[in-house]
This record gives sequence, structure tokens and C-alpha cells, in this order.
Amino acid sequence: MGARETRVVVVGAGPAGLVTSIVLARYGVPVLLVDKHEPSPLARALSVSMRSMEILRSWGLEDAVRAGGAEVEPRAWAGRTLASQDGVEIPLGAPTAGESAVVSPTRPAWVPQHHLERVLEGAACSYPELTIMRGVELVELERARDEVVLVLRDLNSGDMERVATEYVVGADGAHSVVREQLGLKLVGPDDLGEYHRIEFRADLSGLLGARRFGLYVLTHPDATGVLVLRGPDGYWGFNREWHEGEPRMVDQSDDWVVALIQRALGDPSVPVTVERSSTFAFAAQIADRYRAGRGFVVGDAAHRMTPRGGTGMNTAIQDGFDLGWKLAWVLQGWAREQLLETYESERRPVGEHNVARSAQPDGAGRDAAESFAWDLAGRVPHLWVDDARTVSTLDLVGPGLTHLAGPSAQDGVPRPRGPLAPLVERRLDARTADALGLAHDGVVALRPDGKFWSPPVVVANGPGPVWPLAAVIRA
Repeated sequence: MGARETRVVVVGAGPAGLVTSIVLARYGVPVLLVDKHEPSPLARALSVSMRSMEILRSWGLEDAVRAGGAEVEPRAWAGRTLASQDGVEIPLGAPTAGESAVVSPTRPAWVPQHHLERVLEGAACSYPELTIMRGVELVELERARDEVVLVLRDLNSGDMERVATEYVVGADGAHSVVREQLGLKLVGPDDLGEYHRIEFRADLSGLLGARRFGLYVLTHPDATGVLVLRGPDGYWGFNREWHEGEPRMVDQSDDWVVALIQRALGDPSVPVTVERSSTFAFAAQIADRYRAGRGFVVGDAAHRMTPRGGTGMNTAIQDGFDLGWKLAWVLQGWAREQLLETYESERRPVGEHNVARSAQPDGAGRDAAESFAWDLAGRVPHLWVDDARTVSTLDLVGPGLTHLAGPSAQDGVPRPRGPLAPLVERRLDARTADALGLAHDGVVALRPDGKFWSPPVVVANGPGPVWPLAAVIRA
């Protein structure tokens, strides 16, 4: 049996695993990413939140991500059929383009998951520190005080390999082998309903008119369901819950399905081409712990959410980003190992909130302001710092510690206790300091995620600290 060593092994190459691996590689940490599957062709998740897009923008990937999506407002429209003209708009917790412009240098995207994964994997392949192995499954995980040893099997050849690593990250989905091997348990219901999806192609532009939303709730009594734009070029999904005694949509002929979709559209003349069907169960579960020794779980391995609210993939992305920089800081010797304890203490409350929301029948409908605190989670506010409006305060945040200093702050402000990470100072002009509420002789210390290094002040409606008074360090 062959053997190799690496500093981190990430199991699972979905959004959570890819983001975790990319963050580590960007810090120069050798990482092995393994997955037993080839990239999936399924659209699956669709909503990429504002904070997730901020992370992708910081890596120069925003345009590539948007290229595979649809230009829609992340809102729903509800009516009897798609052809109806008397429907109503429903918020989904994501800001519109106009609302986004006030608080961020970017905006949410409506992008199928398989396209996002392709973009992320392309970026991952550009880092020499990151090795990706597909068609490889985890067989066994052996934990010791100073390392983790994984036994991997190549599914094509059957060859076995032992890999020694300092840390292992389970990003291997709802049925995570890493989570099982670490002894972590999912808590919560996994039987909240059986849902069926038909993916199809159709030109619906004539029925949509000026309504450009990501989701349409159709209430025709003989064709109730949710119509979802699943990508550009007229690619759609029709979803509905299955109840005992009803025909199973996924077991019917294409002619039966086409007739059902046309009733929901309100126009039997629209050509519809069925592409594929699938079933999925709604679940709202969270791991009892996010860590066991040198092992961690992220994404669906840590929490299962229903599609309501569109938070599952975004929680996964932000899990991976958070754990990635903290592991990198520890492995680079910039912070003590205790920093890793904050992964669970900071991310699990977000997971709990989003899991609970997704379990509620009305969990999809939320005002954008209500979701901001949980998505942005206390990062520094966005302000343009140049006249061309190309550089945001978010762009000032570096991979180590960042001091944002008022225009009259003294040089050489002591760094916060604990981290040995590289520190850069970004001096703000008076206008920007005033807009942030930062005293002209004040300095604030930021982490790589744009949050404050000093102890956070938790507020009732979100997981993040209040900006900026609690974090200002006087010169």
C-alpha cells in the first residue's frame, strides 16, 4: 500500500470542499482534495448570496461565475399560472440589485451549482499546492494525537493508499464518511417531505414578459408547483411535493409531464422538452459538533437544509472560507491552535439559524434586511474608497491582520494580542473614516474575513459584532 503526506486532506469536492482547499492553497498550505465522484451535471443549488459573491469577487472569479447564470432578481413571483398577470412578488431574503449596491461591491447571483463548481475547480487547479484526486473514496480514518491517517481506495484500480495529514476536513455531503468516522452525529428531522423535480427546456420569454425572477410559485389546482430558472438558455425545473395517494411525477411518461407543465404555464401550445427527473427528501439537520480533534466537517457534512431560503450552499461556502483561513494561520504559525476552536463557535450558530429557517414552511419568504446579519455576519461595511468606485473597503482586507487607520492615527499601533500574522495598515481618508464612524485618530483591526479581531459584540438579530464602536482601538 502506497503512502504520502500532506498538511491537510479535504474529502469532498463540492462548493464547501473546493472553497476550503482554495483558501488553504492561497496561503501556501499543501492540501489534498479527494472525491469519489466526477463533477456532477446537475444544477442543484442556484442562489449564490451576497457574501458568497464577495468571496468569489475577491478571488477574481465574479465574471466567470455570472457567465453561467441568469440575470434575474433573486425574488419569487406567485400566481395561478405563469401566464397570469395578477400575481404578487415575494421576497426570498436576498437583496435586489438596487439594495445590493448600497451595502456591497457585488450582488447575489442566480447560478446553477454545477457551473459554480466548474469555476471553482478551474481556479483550484491553478495552485501548485493543491492536488485533486477524483475517483478516490475514503475507506478508513485513523486518529492520533499529532496526525490523522486516511486509507484511500482508487475506485478504478482498487489500489489502496495511506495518507498522513495534520488535519482532515469532511466536505463529503449529507452522508459524510468523515463525519461518521469522527463520531459526529446529525440532529434533527430528515423526513420533512418527498419532492420531485422535472428539468426541461422551453422558451418562456413570451409568458415572462418583464418579470425576471428566479422562482415562480404556481397555484393552479391541477398543476401546483414551483417553476425555477435553472440556468441560461431556457433551462427550467418544475418542483412539487409528493403526497401519499397522488401520482408520482417522476414515474410518469414524458407526455403526462409535459401536459402538467403546460397547465402550470397556462399555455398548452408552449413546446416543452423533458431533460431529466429526480427526487429528493427535505431535511433540517445539524451536526452535534463541527470538530473532533484534528477532524472538521463543513457544508452538508455539517448541516442539511431544505432549499427554502437558498442558504445551504452559501452556508457551505462560508464554512469553508472560515475554516480555511483559520487552519492556514495555525499551520503557518501565525496563531495558536486555539484559533480553531472559533470555527464551531462562530459557524455553528449560523448553521443552526439557517437549518431552522429552512424547516419552516414559510422559510423561503424573508425580507433582505432580515437576512443581512446572517449572510454578512459582521464583516466591515462596504464603502467605495476611490472616485472611480472600483475599490471597496472590503478590498483593503489582507490575508493577515489589517489595520484600518483614521487619517490622523499615530503609526505603530500595537497589534491585538495573539496573532503573529503579517499586518498591513490601510490609512483611510477623512470621508471614509467618517462614513464608517471611525475616529480620525482611531484604528480598527480586521481578520482576513473582514471581521474585527477584538472580541465581538453579539446582537440579537445576527451572529456578528456591531460596527464599529466595539472594535475601535485608540491610537
